[in-house]
Amino acid sequence: MMTISLEAKTLELKFTWKIARNASDFKRNFFIKICDGDFEAMGEAAPNVRYGESAELITVQFEQLQNAGLSQIQDVETLHSLFQKISTCNSLRFGIESAFINFWSRNEVEKYLAISKAKEISTAFTMPIMPIGEMCEFYKKHDLQRFKFVKLKINAENGIDALKEISKVSKQQIMIDGNEAFQNPDEVLTYIEFIEKYPIAFLEQPMPSSKIEEYKHLKPKSSVLLMGDESITDNPDMDSIAQQFHGVNMKLQKAGGYVNGLRIINEARKRNLKTMIGCMVETSVGIGSAMHLCANIDFIDLDGFLILKEEPFKQIKERNGALFFSRD
Repeated sequence: MMTISLEAKTLELKFTWKIARNASDFKRNFFIKICDGDFEAMGEAAPNVRYGESAELITVQFEQLQNAGLSQIQDVETLHSLFQKISTCNSLRFGIESAFINFWSRNEVEKYLAISKAKEISTAFTMPIMPIGEMCEFYKKHDLQRFKFVKLKINAENGIDALKEISKVSKQQIMIDGNEAFQNPDEVLTYIEFIEKYPIAFLEQPMPSSKIEEYKHLKPKSSVLLMGDESITDNPDMDSIAQQFHGVNMKLQKAGGYVNGLRIINEARKRNLKTMIGCMVETSVGIGSAMHLCANIDFIDLDGFLILKEEPFKQIKERNGALFFSRD
């Protein structure tokens, strides 16, 4: 007999995770476990307040899904139909769908989804916002030179000084993530004029996602790649996105599952957009799920489990900036 359960875990972080709009020292995520006595599979839901998600919402919606027959689901089409019937936020949809697909495929997710398996998964490592004088020591303490990219969280006030400081020690290409901190294209273009002389991989979501026309104005004027993040949720208007950005950061917690995440990636490729797979603060359960989709992706940012003080599941490991499944 198959059982499905939900468990919450409070995850303490190694350091304060500060971005342009908030800061935290811990994260509370949820874990969906499916078991039939012979095999067990898990999925992870990392609710994000930016999209109106909360621990209370996850708990209520999971109970509603259980009452509607979640444990009887036998295929992904029926599962998606249930999500249509019972309103389900994106992170919980992903946690449940990934648990089911991991279970049905016996962790052979690429085979189940008929996609290629990534040969190498080299992740970026993200530095949160911190006092400028602490950045170089943070870089050295965490041995960040081993990663292919360093990703730098900034706000409108510290963006120039932060890049100057980290460039003293970093020899890698740098991803810059604004997390919607700038308010208009002129501010962004002034910042781009400064950063274009550095080895910048891209500038991610500098303005709020609501600034659609402003992004359309900005893109043809930008000398660096613009990557959409907060603008890419479960059902983005990809024709509009292609007018705003040079690439998309698809996060499964926002896409709502493997199937929709792949659709977004494929729609981006049809429009010749760069592709990226990112993450929230997640354990190796959620990060491991994202790793299945990393073949032929331009940029990978799956470091969410590396900032946890104690990673509870040990399903993946990192070596010299590359990620591997522990079972391999």
